[in-house]
Amino acid sequence: MTPESPEEAIRRLAGEAARMARDAVDDVRRPAFRTEGTDPQPGGRPGEVAYAERVARELAGQRVHGVVCSWVDTAGINRIKTVPARRLPSAVAWGVGMSPVFDTFLADDSIVSTDVLGTPDGDLRLYPDLDRLTLLAGQPGWAWAPVDRITQDGEAHPADTRTVLRRQVRSAAERGLEFKAAYEIEFALGRDDAPAGEFVPACQGPAYGMTRLVELGAFSADLLAALAQEGVDVDQVHPEYAAGQFEISVGALDPVAAADRSVLVRQTVRAVAQNHGLRVSFAPSVLAGFVGNGGHVHVSVWRDGRNLHSDGDGRYGLTPDGEAFVAGILAELPALSAVGTPSPSSYLRLVPSHWAGAFAAWGHETRESALRLVTGVVGQRDRAANLEVKSVDLAANPYLLLTALIAAGLAGVDQRLTLPEEITGDPARFDAEELQRRGIRRLPQSLDEATDAFASSSLLKEALGPVLFDAVVAVRRGEAARTTDLDPEAIAAAYRWVY
Repeated sequence: MTPESPEEAIRRLAGEAARMARDAVDDVRRPAFRTEGTDPQPGGRPGEVAYAERVARELAGQRVHGVVCSWVDTAGINRIKTVPARRLPSAVAWGVGMSPVFDTFLADDSIVSTDVLGTPDGDLRLYPDLDRLTLLAGQPGWAWAPVDRITQDGEAHPADTRTVLRRQVRSAAERGLEFKAAYEIEFALGRDDAPAGEFVPACQGPAYGMTRLVELGAFSADLLAALAQEGVDVDQVHPEYAAGQFEISVGALDPVAAADRSVLVRQTVRAVAQNHGLRVSFAPSVLAGFVGNGGHVHVSVWRDGRNLHSDGDGRYGLTPDGEAFVAGILAELPALSAVGTPSPSSYLRLVPSHWAGAFAAWGHETRESALRLVTGVVGQRDRAANLEVKSVDLAANPYLLLTALIAAGLAGVDQRLTLPEEITGDPARFDAEELQRRGIRRLPQSLDEATDAFASSSLLKEALGPVLFDAVVAVRRGEAARTTDLDPEAIAAAYRWVY
């Protein structure tokens, strides 16, 4: 028998650990307790601490030593604290301490402030959500859980984007509406032995080419295995257009779970890449002047089990409420840019004729419009029809983005908005007069412009609440200011390895 190489041994051991992790997940997710989308409370919800004690014992039996408590800040950075697995019951009962200052952190860890955030004062408690507890297949010895942040007085923190999204979904449910959502995740794989700060593509094959998959086949197979072991429903993984770029698409879930899954998938991609001597960037622009990484969002609206984007009498099967939902998002797109394209790096990607959705327009299967109506194949349209928001990227906080999109769509439903003429082809072919005649607007071309639009949106201020709304404005102004004198190459470099 040929001796296995060190790399083969690492992969074998990681696979064995992942199988153990999957078995542990099966155990710890057996009946006992569910949060059912309720807010955490000091001391734990009824039955929650006892359940956490059982989970902690199961984790210890599987040699899982730590639990990652994860949230996403206003700048779109996944921030964490960790606790030993044996301390999980305490974390569930009383939370884990963390300063609220992170709501006004910039991507380079500098701090801006609002009238209530950005000081050294105060404390929050991080409460892990056991419904979403996942053993990390790419990081043996660790489990992961998203957290809700509440104050020491037991109140929801007004800038906690996961809580804000959950409440937005709950409000819509009171009106009989539900949502399914999913994020597409594009990423660029670079060589980990490249000079510090530089990006050297990890593969050389052509876009969508089999050559690129052959070059990175072991990584891709291990990624699929890891995500399967974590319970992530993967639709596809494929080479993309830019240098070293791949994309992974996952199944749709309710909005909070979809945002959780987006965070988990990126963490898993990063861990598996590192195991293969690769470095991954989810930044909007990895190399200035080239196609960047998108973070397209797919969302559909449902009532009483019926998809409102299908089987209606409107264009392409839209129901009146399905059309109004899309029209509401279209009307608010310039302001939404501060949420969906929140980095100076985003505007290196958001350019015409790059399939980035740089124009506020909609179209049926049109990949140059910001909003793409996806009808799906005959036989599946009642399940598959949805709206794809193409202009957004992965610097966005996924909870914040879905909150804002749903709020804008619901405003459209309330106002019974209708869609204008659809676009076909590339809007860049039209001159200014024709764009105006068609009601097509170029989306903001800078973070300052996007923030101005956001700051004037009463709709988004009401949806997010004044504390979170002001934090978004302050963080976006801070990011724009710190890159004022940088050229495109320097901007791309500044955010390349942050996301």
